[in-house]
Amino acid sequence: MCLPLCSGGPFSFLKRPAFFFEPKSQGHSMISALMPNYNRADLAFERGEGAWLYTVDGRRFLDFGSGIATSSVGHNNPHLVAAIAQQAQRVMHVSNLYRVPQAERLAERLVANSFADSAFFCNSGAEANEGLIKMIRRAQAKSGHPGRTRIICFNGAFHGRTLATLSATGNPKYLDGFGPRVEGFDHVPLNNMNAVRDVISAETAGILIEPVQGESGIHVADFRFMRELRAACDEYGLFLGVDEVQCGMGRTGRLFAYEWSEITPDILSTAKGIAGGFPMGAVLTTETIAKHMTPGSHGTTFGGGPLACAAANAVLDIVLAPGFLEGVRARAAQLDEGFDRLSATYPDIFAGRRGLGLLLGLKCKADVALVQDAAMHEGMLSVTAGDNVLRLLPPLTVTQADCSQALTMLEGAARRLRAHMAAQAETVA
Repeated sequence: MCLPLCSGGPFSFLKRPAFFFEPKSQGHSMISALMPNYNRADLAFERGEGAWLYTVDGRRFLDFGSGIATSSVGHNNPHLVAAIAQQAQRVMHVSNLYRVPQAERLAERLVANSFADSAFFCNSGAEANEGLIKMIRRAQAKSGHPGRTRIICFNGAFHGRTLATLSATGNPKYLDGFGPRVEGFDHVPLNNMNAVRDVISAETAGILIEPVQGESGIHVADFRFMRELRAACDEYGLFLGVDEVQCGMGRTGRLFAYEWSEITPDILSTAKGIAGGFPMGAVLTTETIAKHMTPGSHGTTFGGGPLACAAANAVLDIVLAPGFLEGVRARAAQLDEGFDRLSATYPDIFAGRRGLGLLLGLKCKADVALVQDAAMHEGMLSVTAGDNVLRLLPPLTVTQADCSQALTMLEGAARRLRAHMAAQAETVA
């Protein structure tokens, strides 16, 4: 059992201070040195081991957030740590003015294990999606269709925080205060093929879809719908792009989530877990698109450097090892069964599970912030998502024992929250 998070009561952890850093007075303003654009929990971690994190004051937490699906092979993974350390001792950065053997090897491996013919490396998921959008538009233009610039996206998607990817996301909350939207994106409901066909026009260049939407509440695109999108793209001469920033790199139990629907996309973005926590993103695409990305058409200072690619190659060593993805699917099945049991036992707290592989969600009846806080008091870290969903993203290396412990902690959280709700009801009465 984890030590109490704070001394102010069972749910006082929700009362988070606005700043955890000493503010500096500048005239009449008071603001933390670290910009206050995050609502940070009052936890600071000094080390990790596998699926566990340890705070500076000695508390231990089971990490079912994984840095939002990023610490894919767990904390302090010996193979990943060694690869980064060895590369850092040799050379960390040379720029893309020169060959990068580590990038060449990584690209060859990703191409060999996917639909793609070519890879571009960058630093983040938003950058990967920016690159994907640019590549779709350029391929259409260089193929004789310069008027085809619009991308069909889906309600509930999340494609990044840059101005263009915010517009591709389309969520008014994220766009608030950032001026006019970037033109060129049409939004339709997920899993509605009639809506897709209704917005296809002579200006449409392609379609961009997350096979599993994470941010809005863990919504899985129907496999049939994915196949229908592929057919529509073939019919109208469009490019099918899949955003696997969160759901790629083994997260769903296959290397890429599109594989579940047995389709071949034209272009794919991925990031988060690709380098196990080291910042990196990638765009994978076919020759049809890649051949138009001639020198000078796109670039990056840091993307595809020796250190990032050494980390990503180490992650691939682990994820592509025989039996690894089968293990991910086995742990997912264990958690699925446990979540079903929790939903049946605590129907006042949980309303059922969602997701694919180890990109999982528990739809909550109670306020998801309270559920997350109760789980944290039991010693478990998680991430919230839209639609009142608790998002659960353990490392892909999570063990059977870790998953059993997670289910025990969630049950403890449900009991804690049920007791808290009953006490509140008595107070009101």
